[in-house]
Amino acid sequence: MTRLKIHGERHAVSRIGWLRAAVLGANDGIVSTASLIVGVAAAAASRGDILLTGVAGLVAGAMSMAAGEYVSVSSQSDTESADLDRERAELAKLPEQELAELTAIYVARGLDAALAKQVAEKLTQTDAVAAHARDELGISEHMSARPIQAALTSAATFAVGAAMPLAAVIFAPLPLLVPVVSAASLGFLALLGAIGARAGGASVWRATARVTFWGALAMAATALIGKLFGATV
Repeated sequence: MTRLKIHGERHAVSRIGWLRAAVLGANDGIVSTASLIVGVAAAAASRGDILLTGVAGLVAGAMSMAAGEYVSVSSQSDTESADLDRERAELAKLPEQELAELTAIYVARGLDAALAKQVAEKLTQTDAVAAHARDELGISEHMSARPIQAALTSAATFAVGAAMPLAAVIFAPLPLLVPVVSAASLGFLALLGAIGARAGGASVWRATARVTFWGALAMAATALIGKLFGATV
């Protein structure tokens, strides 16, 4: 008897929960800290003042990212839980209507009515809540909200990203600090864009160009402000 060999596939969507938070945190860490450093350095501040500003930005930014991600993803998680509770109640009170609703979803996706009803009945017998969560509400295991994971990932990657322009401040000659920090930060952003795109299975060149462009724009804006005001902020 021939055995059916199951082909296992690993899709990038399985990483989306932590990947989004990681890319956002690291990108924000590089851009915000580098922009802060460039703006202060353009105002002719001392190296000590620049480092202090950068470290303060790193700590404040990491805490802000953790809090912001936790609150926003918790709100998403609360909404998902409320929707699932409502779906459980409807399945208990109106099972036939819920079955018809699931059948209609499969018909709309291309199945004929008889097969759609058969699939809906089978999935309802197996796990009715999971079937409605996935096909009616669009809630899946890969896309479900994980507040703590998002908060810790964003805070950690923000700190790592912010440390990169800070390292450039330590080693760059003070007269060349602005161009060195800017160039190094753009290089870090390009690398981050490539890594994020690779992990997510997206276009490397498009992601790299996108993060580099916006990073350059942010640093140019803060450098201009620092030059115009000529004082540390």
